[in-house]
Amino acid sequence: MARYARIRKMNGEHAFVHCDDERALEIDAAPWAGGEETGKVLDLSRTSHSVPVTPTKIVCVGRNYAAHAQEMGNAPPVEPLLFFKPPSSLLEPGGTVILPPESERVDYEGELAVVIGKRARRVSVADAPKFVFGYAVACDVTARDLQKKDGQWTRAKGFDTFCPIGPHLVTDVDPRALTLRLSVNGQERQHASTADMVFDVPTLVSYISAAMTLEPGDIILTGTPEGVGPLADGDHVEVSISGVGELEFRVRSE
Repeated sequence: MARYARIRKMNGEHAFVHCDDERALEIDAAPWAGGEETGKVLDLSRTSHSVPVTPTKIVCVGRNYAAHAQEMGNAPPVEPLLFFKPPSSLLEPGGTVILPPESERVDYEGELAVVIGKRARRVSVADAPKFVFGYAVACDVTARDLQKKDGQWTRAKGFDTFCPIGPHLVTDVDPRALTLRLSVNGQERQHASTADMVFDVPTLVSYISAAMTLEPGDIILTGTPEGVGPLADGDHVEVSISGVGELEFRVRSE
C-alpha cells in the first residue's frame, strides 16, 4: 500500500508527495501519471494539504446502500443511479463547508471515493480494478431541501465546498469490506461497511465507463450508508475509512 497527497507550499505552489510514516517525498507528476520521487523531502509543518486530485469530473452514485435508500423512503435501485458534482465543489482537508443561504437543510454523507488511474471506456467488470488508481475519504454534502424541491440534484449537490476529500490517496486497498464512520462534534452518526454496497466498485467503474470516458484523476463517489443528517453552523465533522484515512472539516453559515 502506498499513500499520496497533494500539498500546498508556503509560496502557494502545489506538489504531489509520496508519504511514509515519517516523511513526505516530492514526486514530479501526479502519481497516476507515473510521477517519480525527486529526492526532495518536504517539511509538512511548512505545508498544508490540498485536494489530492484535480478531476475532469466527479461521478456520484445515489442510493448505493440499501439501508440509506430505505431511510430516504426509496427502494434500492436496480442499476446504479448516477449524478455529478462539479470540480468546483471540492474542498481541501481541514477546510470549511459553507452553508448557503438558499438552503435550510444541508446534510453530511460520508463516502468512499474511487480515483481513476487510466482512461476507461467500456471496461468489463473483470477488468475494472486495473483502471482504479486508489481510494480516498470524501463527504457528499447535500442541500436536502433543494434536492427535493428541484426534482433533480445538480444544485443541491453542486455548491462550492460541498465535496470535502482527502487528505490521502491510498493504493492497493480492497474496497469490499472497509469500515466507514462519520461523527459530528464527536458523536458518531454513521457506521457501516462497504460490503453493504448495492453495487461494488468494479461494477460501478464498468457501468459508468459504458456511459462516459473516465479520465485519469476522475473521482467516483460510491454512495453513503444510513445515518445521514443535518449540519449546522460551527459543526466539526470527522469521516474515517479503515485503511484509507481520516478527513475532517468545519461548517459555517455563509
